[in-house]
Amino acid sequence: MTITSSHLLLLLLSLFAPLTTSHDYHDALSKSILFFEGQRSGRLPAEQRLTWRSTSAASDGSTNGVDLEGGYYDAGDNVKFGFPMAFTTTLLSWSLIEFGGSMPSEELSHAVRAVRWATDYLLKTVAQAPDRLFVQVGDPIKDHNCWERPEDMDTARTVYSVSPSSPGSDVAGETAAALAASSMVFRSIDPTYSERLLESAMRAFEFADTYKGAYSDNEGVKAGVCPFYCDFDGYQDELLWGAAWLRRASQNATYLSYIQNNGKTLGAEDNINEFGWDNKHAGLNVLVSKEFLDGEMMSLQSYKESADSFICTLMPESSSPHIQYTPGGLIYKPGGSNMQHVTSIAFLLLAYAEYLSRSSQTVNCASVVVGPDSLRHQAKKQVDYILGDNPMKMSYMVGYGDKYPQRIHHRGSSLPSISSHPKFIACKEGSMYFTSSNSNQNILVGAVVGGPGEDDVYEDDRADFRKSEPTTYINAPLVGVLAYFVANPN
Repeated sequence: MTITSSHLLLLLLSLFAPLTTSHDYHDALSKSILFFEGQRSGRLPAEQRLTWRSTSAASDGSTNGVDLEGGYYDAGDNVKFGFPMAFTTTLLSWSLIEFGGSMPSEELSHAVRAVRWATDYLLKTVAQAPDRLFVQVGDPIKDHNCWERPEDMDTARTVYSVSPSSPGSDVAGETAAALAASSMVFRSIDPTYSERLLESAMRAFEFADTYKGAYSDNEGVKAGVCPFYCDFDGYQDELLWGAAWLRRASQNATYLSYIQNNGKTLGAEDNINEFGWDNKHAGLNVLVSKEFLDGEMMSLQSYKESADSFICTLMPESSSPHIQYTPGGLIYKPGGSNMQHVTSIAFLLLAYAEYLSRSSQTVNCASVVVGPDSLRHQAKKQVDYILGDNPMKMSYMVGYGDKYPQRIHHRGSSLPSISSHPKFIACKEGSMYFTSSNSNQNILVGAVVGGPGEDDVYEDDRADFRKSEPTTYINAPLVGVLAYFVANPN
């Protein structure tokens, strides 16, 4: 990497900057949940707080004779991709399951509503299972060729689905995980709804396991999801992930047997140190380890061993091969939208720390023994970097702090709102707002962008979507992380 004057300046700033800054985790938590209201699709409720957004895509599914209104736009475009939406739902639910008790009651209520906005939609997508499961609304090629508000959207709202002859075990397995995890969120709040979610999760999983195959391999869906959300890592991890969440939500021995009997053949021992919308391995190992740690179920010991191996790659004091960090200390994985890795890994660190603490266990990283507090410390460094403890001295959460991204890659945020500009803005008419150097017209409060590059530099460039685009799956695990630090700020 060529060292430039800007790199040297950043290095000097980081050397002379204070090591820690006091952050208002409650404020950040509140904003991280509010973000989801800016991503809503469909008819918006009266209590909508981000009022620059209005109703959009209310007739989704109508051309196919089904109701697919609702759900979330996953990022800065106007497509509803089912795979990342389901993963978002799983992680947002997991955040509440583990750390909802740490949330102020008002924020917990908003977070539960955010989950339900997703699950109401996901229930519609599985209503025809096992004959069909809907996985996407919107033609991404045509959508990405426009820069227009979701409220003005006039591109094709193509509906994509998987079926026994055109399977999609990855998206169906993730949908099963999402519905199972969310059923735990609603168990004490709305038992009837919770039971409906769990039953639907079982149907989605049966579809995934019976008709095996990746949804991005079948021609009916491939053109609509690739290259945007192809599951490059195969569908096997989603089968185990779905089974693991059904086991936790139902305590049904059938799903435990599935994990025990199929783990090896489905790649559970591959020990891939990644976790995100297309790779569940690290999350699966942490999730299943809970049952081993809680009950000393020896048949699941390999999951803890794999989880430990993952944790060791994150510990600077460990002699294990390490994942990459930026000079400023941010977890970094090439490929764009890096903050998705930062927030999901920070969440796993905290969740695993909780599991270890309850069972008085540690992680043996050969040269050093790592305890729960070390995991929490690493997670805190990541969230503090996001909130401003970084060489750029800026928050990567929109609306938090005094300095944050102004030109995020997001159509609704960058274009004038319906209330300020009622006249229709056509597909190409929005291009002037995309290319403008002005700040976005509407503040998408709580949005966390993809973040800086491996050199800690962030240019705040709307066109650089890999760095400037927010996503729901960045924020979903961050909700849990912030909830933990609201209760444990030091």
